Amino acid sequence: MGAQRADGARDWNQQDGPEPEQNPTPPWNLMIKHRPIQKRGRRSHLSVSYTDPQISMELLRAVLQPSLNQEILQVFSKYHQLLNKAAENVKENIGDEVQTDQLISETCRNALEHAKLLFPETEVKRPPPELKRHRDDESHRASPVPKKRKPRAGPVPDRPLSFSQVKVKAEPVKREGPKWDPNRLNDNSTFVLGSRANKALGMGGTRGRIYIKHSDLFKYAADAKDKQWLAERHHMRATGGKMAYLLIEQDIQDLAQSDEYKECPDVHMEEMKPFSVPVWMVEKMQRAMEAQRDAAADA
Repeated sequence: MGAQRADGARDWNQQDGPEPEQNPTPPWNLMIKHRPIQKRGRRSHLSVSYTDPQISMELLRAVLQPSLNQEILQVFSKYHQLLNKAAENVKENIGDEVQTDQLISETCRNALEHAKLLFPETEVKRPPPELKRHRDDESHRASPVPKKRKPRAGPVPDRPLSFSQVKVKAEPVKREGPKWDPNRLNDNSTFVLGSRANKALGMGGTRGRIYIKHSDLFKYAADAKDKQWLAERHHMRATGGKMAYLLIEQDIQDLAQSDEYKECPDVHMEEMKPFSVPVWMVEKMQRAMEAQRDAAADA
């Protein structure tokens, strides 16, 4: 009996007695253990924000761009002599007003634009819905958004529609009347370049403004054959792939006499330099005027 009591007391003392002393863990060690977890959390947040493949490739492109520019210049230097001879030939045929350096630069830029066809655009594949939902969940956990309060039940007051809610319907351009009669164009009609008319009316600072401000004017887009004829007669420069529009001189004269331009000091009608065109070009203009008039009537 005494032995059992002694064993029981020994067991009781081992259970509830003081435990052997251990080295207490300093509080700063606990903080150090938590820091890697916090860092990993930050890194995961950054990876969610900056995992756009386009941004990654754009950064690589910016690093490689200086080297790419040097190699592109080396490629064009091989053809510089040929381009220079061609530009000098154009200058001899058209006149000294042709700037060979500008002509060569425009040719090189056009070549780079056409080189884009070597890298056609492909359809961007969207991520699977599960992956997108996973990214959205991570972004929400990283930057929680406060919950929106539910609106109180009650009658909704009538509010006027804002400008963004109302679709403004653009008025169609009116192309009717005597000025849009194709029969008004004949062998005696004179025309001006749209760029010169734009400058003559004082809008030279904004290229092509005359087409926007006066959209009811007839303008004829010259094709390659027309531009060749105009360049050979020194009415315009050899513009390559650029657009060239012809306007009727009488329409510009009527605008200059209107109240809007009559007393404007920036108007310089001597800049127009009108000219006549052959019969075959007049016939093309008549067909273009009829087509534009019918298109406006059907709109």
